[in-house]
Amino acid sequence: MTGESREVSKNPLARAPEVGGNMLRGLLETAINGTTMVPGAKSAAAKHLVKKGSAEDAIESLVLTHIGLAGAQGFVTSLGGLPTLAVTLPANIAGLAVVQVRLIATIAHLRGYDIDSPRVRTAMIVCLMGRDGVRRLIDDGVLPSTPLAIATAPMFDATLDHLVSERVLGELVGRIGGRRAGLLFARRIPLLGGGVGGAMDGYSTIEIGSFAREVFVTRRRITAG
Repeated sequence: MTGESREVSKNPLARAPEVGGNMLRGLLETAINGTTMVPGAKSAAAKHLVKKGSAEDAIESLVLTHIGLAGAQGFVTSLGGLPTLAVTLPANIAGLAVVQVRLIATIAHLRGYDIDSPRVRTAMIVCLMGRDGVRRLIDDGVLPSTPLAIATAPMFDATLDHLVSERVLGELVGRIGGRRAGLLFARRIPLLGGGVGGAMDGYSTIEIGSFAREVFVTRRRITAG
């Protein structure tokens, strides 16, 4: 190991992007596969498909459900106001990421994409950036193409996957953290902060759901029958 490599390994800040990327991929696994208490994306999609009868109606129902979930976790993690911001903000970022990735995954699954494919998973992470964020990354040369092109590429690009994971988590932290901290400092009222936080996360999820529906165009028709 060279001296430079040893210095990097000793410096936790140097590994922060890698750690953040791994964390986001862990949240992606949780959203897709679920937990003992929360069903994963495929289970949620199947439940809504049986209830609604068609993929598009199921997607509409899933979007509304996840808007509610995002708003609820945003409200709870914002209730403490300024004194608890350092504790609740990471929980809010993780909670919102899981909710939104789960929504993206259900949409992709119902539109006929293999959400176990690493290419599709990279595209789903990119979708967390939203329409404007993705356009900016493409213009800056960070992304080679659109999320749909990434999802349907002939080969999986591991380097791109790592880059995307690290960049997206950083963007989420900056976007949610800056927005939430600014509002809480302005309001200084915990209960009101909870309402504002829930509304922001709900609106953000509306945008992400809309973008995911644009990205993952239908590849096959799925019905409950």
